[in-house]
Amino acid sequence: MSGDGHRADTPTSSALHRWGRRLLVLGIVVVLLGGLGIGTALTAPSLARTVGLPVWLTGGPAADPPEPVTPRLALAAAPTDTPVPTSAGLASALDARAAALGDLTGAVVDPADGRRLWERRPSEPQVPASVTKVLTSSAALLRLDPTLRWTTRVVAGPTPDSVVLVGGGDPTLSSLPAGQQSVYPDAARLDDLVAAVSAARAGQPPVRQVYVDVSRYENGGGNGQAAGWDPVDIAGGNFAPIVPVMLDGGRVDPTAVDGTRIASPASAAATELGARLTRGGTAPTVAIGTAPPNAPVLGEVVSPPVTELVRTALQNSDNVLAEALGREVARSVGEPTTFDGAARAVTRVLDEARIDTTGVVLADTSGLSVNDRIPAGVLASVLAPAAAPTGADPRTPLLRPLLDGLPVAGGGGTLAERYTPGTATSDGRGWVRAKTGTLTAANALAGVVSTEDGRTLVFAFMSNGADPGTARPGLDGLAAALHDCGCR
Repeated sequence: MSGDGHRADTPTSSALHRWGRRLLVLGIVVVLLGGLGIGTALTAPSLARTVGLPVWLTGGPAADPPEPVTPRLALAAAPTDTPVPTSAGLASALDARAAALGDLTGAVVDPADGRRLWERRPSEPQVPASVTKVLTSSAALLRLDPTLRWTTRVVAGPTPDSVVLVGGGDPTLSSLPAGQQSVYPDAARLDDLVAAVSAARAGQPPVRQVYVDVSRYENGGGNGQAAGWDPVDIAGGNFAPIVPVMLDGGRVDPTAVDGTRIASPASAAATELGARLTRGGTAPTVAIGTAPPNAPVLGEVVSPPVTELVRTALQNSDNVLAEALGREVARSVGEPTTFDGAARAVTRVLDEARIDTTGVVLADTSGLSVNDRIPAGVLASVLAPAAAPTGADPRTPLLRPLLDGLPVAGGGGTLAERYTPGTATSDGRGWVRAKTGTLTAANALAGVVSTEDGRTLVFAFMSNGADPGTARPGLDGLAAALHDCGCR
């Protein structure tokens, strides 16, 4: 079974859609911040420039104002007096839609107190696809230092003409030059690493050998692929074999979210490092090796912090980045840095945070495996503390960044091309924020939405057995229905 459609949507590149999306995202920012109890006071021309809109779209003058104006943000407590939907109201809004999706499971929760307001077999495990990343991201936020950055190093090799590229777990290292952006915002750059190494090796013999040290991950003799993964998905763009160093997530094209991946990403990174160090000279040979003990560091670069990596993994449904996060969780709790060890670590961290993971079976931490199983109720239980009012749950401060990573309906990430105007789900556009999950016959949607009365709800819907063309609009419709009703 292939992971076709695992990252189900690719944003349009037309200028018209870009302007429309910027306008939508501007509205989404205000709406979603308000839904979490954050009020805003923003000056239109200044904000327009910040998000890339022309001033004339705001109704302001065409000329620049004499003095720049800084947006002012005011924080307020989350509202506690909005009406709570009733179970009967939710049943009226959702039951018929759910029945049309066949083997659907789901849950709707009020995050203010954790009450389950609607459910449909919430304890039944289903193939989750990419909503697995909700669990992995939550474990990373709960366990890892949010400021943690992964370091990629080059150290002196065993001979004067050799160096060792030491993988530090960062799959986002960019091969692009300064001024060009890969799919990973603010990624470290290979050119910076090369510049540091070249300066440190001034006067040394030319590099003739590059070793790449991948010992940060234990693979047990495996090939970097989890049980339930299909090797054709490397060329299909869903993953590269999981190693602790690679360029651009193993992509051939660093700017293509779903572009073809490389089958040997660690060796490819070492090859590119050698080519840039020699700059047109004889290309060094490349081999897997281990850094000598206490070898001098010739250069190093660091990744964005964990909170930003979580956001990118969720927005782009990036399988490689999710697996890297899972392995860092494993390292933090003393589990092996393998697929199994990372899976155990994720469920262990969630259990320790009082999130019941009964029924969860993971073969990976990205959701690409067809062997994964997660109940919808577990997804809702993870999202509820993330969306709880400030001060209501001690887990909320750690998990709140999870919401920032969820794609916005019609606004970006894997929901960019869903909830389109003129469709039956368009009312959810800008109001639904959710993680998608799509495999050949497994579809899921889990996130947050505000009702027409302003009540924030958490939802998790899963459908196994239906094709994505039928299931995805159906799941989108369930979430849109939550926004359309007060459900009282």
